[in-house]
Amino acid sequence: MNYYSLNKQAPNTSFKDAVIKGLAPDKGLYFPESITPLPQSFFENIDDLSHSEIAFEAIKQFVSPEIPEDILKTIVEETLSFEFPVVKLSESISTLELFHGPTMAFKDVGARFMARCLGYFNKNNDREVTVLVATSGDTGGAVANGFLGVKGVNVVILYPSGKVSDIQEKQLTTLGHNIKALEVKGTFDDCQAMVKTAFLDTELTSKMQLTSANSINVARWLPQLFYFMFAYKQLHNKHRNIVFSVPSGNFGNICAGMMAQQLGLPIHHFIASNNANNVVTRYLISRLYEPKPSVQTISNAMDVGAPSNFIRIHEIYENNYEELRENLSSYSYSDDETREAMLEIFNNFKYVADPHGAVGYLGCKEYLEENPDSHCVFLETAHPTKFLDVVEDVIKEKQPLPEQIQSVMGKDKESFKISTYEELKSFLLA
Repeated sequence: MNYYSLNKQAPNTSFKDAVIKGLAPDKGLYFPESITPLPQSFFENIDDLSHSEIAFEAIKQFVSPEIPEDILKTIVEETLSFEFPVVKLSESISTLELFHGPTMAFKDVGARFMARCLGYFNKNNDREVTVLVATSGDTGGAVANGFLGVKGVNVVILYPSGKVSDIQEKQLTTLGHNIKALEVKGTFDDCQAMVKTAFLDTELTSKMQLTSANSINVARWLPQLFYFMFAYKQLHNKHRNIVFSVPSGNFGNICAGMMAQQLGLPIHHFIASNNANNVVTRYLISRLYEPKPSVQTISNAMDVGAPSNFIRIHEIYENNYEELRENLSSYSYSDDETREAMLEIFNNFKYVADPHGAVGYLGCKEYLEENPDSHCVFLETAHPTKFLDVVEDVIKEKQPLPEQIQSVMGKDKESFKISTYEELKSFLLA
C-alpha cells in the first residue's frame, strides 16, 4: 500500500515512510491510495473470529507488504492484549468500553500498534528516531507507555500546562527512560502547532529523524477502526441500525470508524459529539469550516479548536458535503450538560461514565429523538477515575483506583517547562 499527501504536493510514499515521516513534506496528512472492502463473508462469519483475527484482516491491506504477515499477526496480538466490552444501558443505548488497556484510554490501541510497527522498522537502524507528540490528555500517557523501552526510539511529549487531569499528567511525566515530557504554557492547539512546525523545520530535520504519534500518523490512526468491528461483533445479532456516538476532539477516532465502514462494516450512522469546541457541529449547520482557539472544558481530551483529521473525513467522502451530512450528525454540549448527563447515567443505570463518555451519551439521546429505531453506542474513551475530581464531585461517591492508576500515583513528576517553539527546538537539539 502506498500513501499520498492530502495537500497533493508531495510524492506518494510507502507505509514505512509514512509512519517514519508522520507528516508529508508539503504539510499534508497521509492517506491510503486505495481502500478495498472486505468480502461479505468476513462480516457474515465475524462471530467465529477472534479480535486478533478480525484486526489482522482489517489492517493487512494498509501495511502490506512492508510488514510480513507473521510479524503483523504478532503485532496485532500484542496490541490487543485486553478486552473491549459493550455494556448495555437500555434497549436503545449501549457503551463500548475502550479503557481496559495499560493507560486506561482508547489511545492504547493506536499507540501500541504504532510502537511495534516503528520498532520493527527500526530494528536494524543505527539512527535514532524521535517521536514528537502533542497531547490534550490521554495521547501522551498511551504513547509514553506504548513506546517505553523501544530500541532506538526517543519520545518527547508536549502537553498544555494545567489543562490535563492530575492522573493524565502522572502517566506521561513519571516513566523516565526514553520518555521526556514538556509542559507548555498554552493550549493543546499551541502544542500541536509546535509539533507541526518542528516537522517542517529543515534545520531540525537535517540533524534528527522526527516522527509523530498523534493521530496524524497513519499507524496511530488506522488501528482505531478495530474496535468498531469488535462492537459490531457483539451487537449485530441483537440490533439493527447500529449507530456510533464518538466523543470527538481531533477526529481521528471517528474517522477510523468511517474507514471501518469503507471496509464494509455495516454502520448505519455516526455522531460526532462535541464539547464547547464545536467547529464540526457548526460546520454541519452552516457549511462554513471555521477553526477557533480551543477553550478549556471538563472533557479536556476534546479541547481541540482545529481538528487535524477532519480533512481525512472530507477525503473519504470526496469533499461531498451532502453525502457527509447523510452519514454524520454532530451536536455539542456544555460542561453543565455534561455533568447532568454523568449524574443521569449514574442514577438511571448505576454506571459511572467519564466526562467524554457523557458527551457521547448526550449525542445518542439527541439522535434517538428523531431516529428511535436505531441502537446507539457511545464510546467510553477513558476510565472515569482518570477524571477523579470531576466524577466524584458529580456522583458524590468515592471511586476505587484501578491498579493501572495506582501504579503511577506515588511517582514523582518530571517535566520541562517551555513557552515557545524556539525553546522546543533548543530542547530537541540539546
